[in-house]
Amino acid sequence: MLTASDFRNGLTIEMDNNIWQVIEFQHVKPGKGAAFVRTKLKNITSGGVIEKSFRPTEKFPQARIDRNDMQYLYSDGELYHFMDVNTYEQIALNEEAIGDSLKFVKENEMVKICSHNGNVFAIEPPLFVELEITETEPGFKGDTATGATKPSVVETGATVYVPLFVEQGDKIKIDTRTGEYLSRV
Repeated sequence: MLTASDFRNGLTIEMDNNIWQVIEFQHVKPGKGAAFVRTKLKNITSGGVIEKSFRPTEKFPQARIDRNDMQYLYSDGELYHFMDVNTYEQIALNEEAIGDSLKFVKENEMVKICSHNGNVFAIEPPLFVELEITETEPGFKGDTATGATKPSVVETGATVYVPLFVEQGDKIKIDTRTGEYLSRV
């Protein structure tokens, strides 16, 4: 059991028959009255975010989140198929469970499948990926204001804003958390 004074960013707790992840927390000690912990919590199944205050002595069970490395195999239109590379066990997930977490992931790449009691609630792609640009407009000399960018489509179909000097066929490095261009490879 955890108390509210043990809260840290990223910690998961069970509360009101749901699993919540602590996004932000702040210990507050007002001049008058008792201290409290102000938090911002994210419901990991629905994605909703709430702000809630707790007494430091309130207790919550810690939620056990399993993160398994799995290989993304393919999509057949409605289901996305993954395989555990150790046991060769395969699972298929629908688009609701996936969301847009695979927009920078190619087939046969490794991802982390996050689950609680066997129910998958999130997919974590690798932090950085290298993808090839399949479509982009040419950048023109003299067209450069500071930090000018242009939209480009990468091989997974996602759109990324890249500097003007990047051309079709170039491989680029992308941060999957923000979707930002990092560098050419």
